[in-house]
Amino acid sequence: MERYDIAIVGSGPAGLSAALNAKIRNKKFIVFGNKNLTNKLVKAPKVNNYLGFYGLNGEEIKNKFQEHLDAMEIKITHERVNNIYAMGDYFALMVNEKMYEAKTLILATGMEYTKAISGELEFLGKGVGYCATCDAPLYKGKVVTIIGYNKEAEEEARYVSELASKLYYIPMYKAEYELNDNIEVINDKPIEIIGDIKVNKLKLQNSDLETDAVFVLKDTISPGQLVPGLEIEDGHIKVDREMKTNIAGCFAAGDCVGKPYQYIKSAGEGNIAALSSVKYLDNLKVK
Repeated sequence: MERYDIAIVGSGPAGLSAALNAKIRNKKFIVFGNKNLTNKLVKAPKVNNYLGFYGLNGEEIKNKFQEHLDAMEIKITHERVNNIYAMGDYFALMVNEKMYEAKTLILATGMEYTKAISGELEFLGKGVGYCATCDAPLYKGKVVTIIGYNKEAEEEARYVSELASKLYYIPMYKAEYELNDNIEVINDKPIEIIGDIKVNKLKLQNSDLETDAVFVLKDTISPGQLVPGLEIEDGHIKVDREMKTNIAGCFAAGDCVGKPYQYIKSAGEGNIAALSSVKYLDNLKVK
């Protein structure tokens, strides 16, 4: 399997800044992000505190980012990372039915996390999962519930419906749904995931569902859920001045490491994280 020097999770100012420096340092890297690069940035009506971008709105700055990436031939991988595991000398990044490997990791996930449902963390790996296509075969012939936070979740739901005896789909967004006829759409709010040793029920605001599994398909999940063992402090990833986390080879930058939530601060930290990652890789060669 191909192993990258650096895996960057996030395509906001921190992640893109890290990617630029990884490219300049001639490292083999991959960047995971969304097609809009950074959803939060494009909403800004005017930005005056980003050096060199005076008076531009978020959409214009995003276009400048894209021009820079194109000029340096940097591509974004539009796939959602569901889990990341520290394997000692590398990191395993789980993306739907695929896995990527990297020697170092830079987390630049921002702070737009959906609050966990009651019981979600308690039953993670015990009937609760974040990748339906990965784990669906475990629930062949069983009752499955998918809580989808975006339209991309519909594709996973269609796949799971071919294996499950019954599939409930709870959309957390407004849209025209493209789902198979055997999928039952439940327009209700999930309140709590309930079980004994494993999940057996999902409590909704107006009803209860008997279910063997609950897949929560979000745009992003919190770093503490994404990377087991990652130290979190006051809701943010704990890092030092070199953007190091408590896990060797893992760095973090941007809003996910703390306030102020400023674009220029995030870009600077992405730069530091990349330089620290390169330094870590160079030290591995010496050893």
